[in-house]
Amino acid sequence: MDHQPVTSWETDYDHTHPDHAANALQIWDDLRSGCPVAHSERFGGMWVPTRHDDIAMIAANADGNYTSQGVVVSEVRPTNPAPVGDAPPITSDPPFHKIARSLLLPAFAPKPINALEPFTRAFCHELIDQIEARGAAEVDAAVEYAQHIPVRIIAHMLGLPAEDGDLFREFIHRIIEAPVERPDLDPEDTLDHYLDTRIAEHRGNPRSTEDGDLIDFLINARIDGNGLADEHIRGTIALLLIAGIDTTWSAIGSSLWHLAQHPEDRARYVSEPDIRMFAHEEFLRAYAPVTMARIAAKDHDLRGCPVQKGDWLLLPFPAANRDPEMFENPDEVVLDRQANRHAAFGLGIHRCLGSNMARMELSVAIEVWMERLPNFELIDPATVRFSAGQIRGPRELPVRLL
Repeated sequence: MDHQPVTSWETDYDHTHPDHAANALQIWDDLRSGCPVAHSERFGGMWVPTRHDDIAMIAANADGNYTSQGVVVSEVRPTNPAPVGDAPPITSDPPFHKIARSLLLPAFAPKPINALEPFTRAFCHELIDQIEARGAAEVDAAVEYAQHIPVRIIAHMLGLPAEDGDLFREFIHRIIEAPVERPDLDPEDTLDHYLDTRIAEHRGNPRSTEDGDLIDFLINARIDGNGLADEHIRGTIALLLIAGIDTTWSAIGSSLWHLAQHPEDRARYVSEPDIRMFAHEEFLRAYAPVTMARIAAKDHDLRGCPVQKGDWLLLPFPAANRDPEMFENPDEVVLDRQANRHAAFGLGIHRCLGSNMARMELSVAIEVWMERLPNFELIDPATVRFSAGQIRGPRELPVRLL
């Protein structure tokens, strides 16, 4: 993706720029204390609030100023109209949002997610076994560990081939990191084609809801007695793939990135098991991976900014988690922080329905790594590469095992 230089983060904001990926925390801090609502003419016009209260207000949408029809800022506008959108329920507005979300809640309730914990733990140990079998003193904790875990778990839930992980990563890169039009892309190389093929395979081999996977579940689901349209099924699976993979591997990678730089925190994590639950939540607060978006449904004023109908609103939940008006010492990672109502899973009606799964994967991944490889450090901070776009986490994390 060809990036034009950013002239000013206040007036020419570009979250897809490599400079933003490397310096996002500082950029948000600078904006929050100076120009708390940034602007950009890129992507057809975009506003970026950085204070917790403004982000929470937009997410709550009490005045109906925003639609969730588009949640990924792109040069390509969403095609399916509100209230359904392209990827229900995250792109859905009330009242359809509640209907679409309710369909998925049972699959992501604590009981079924807890049932996946042994599978997840065994897979994490398998990954560490592979690392140790290499006998190398250096390992990429993102590429060889973090990025495999949610791919395997979500593929297992959806009934998709685990070996398609590289395809999932490519789809995520196109949609999240480089959201531009690709007129020369072969239609058969798109996520839509991939999912349509998998849905057709499931329809050709029907299974009951009890015996099937999440795709079978969606095929069998009913709204007012009617089956879901293929567009609904495809959009929801796309949501689960993207939201269930990149977000979680980014959270795992960022947690390991922190621990690699703080031996005192590694020591506490190992010696004080009672703080681990709080530590995982603190990693989520301090290194929240997800930024969401909305589209202005009508002209309105936002802290003196003239938002026009159709403008993008970018909601950096990680910036909200670093607001000193909301958190004491927000830039300090406190492993046993008690008061921690963070926004890592979003705010408002679209708060992440997969939070139980994300928490389970994060906690298991960090626990297993620290059990097996508790002593490690960054080889060179300059070689760590964070992803651009609306999900931020280390894509490359070279560490040295001590």
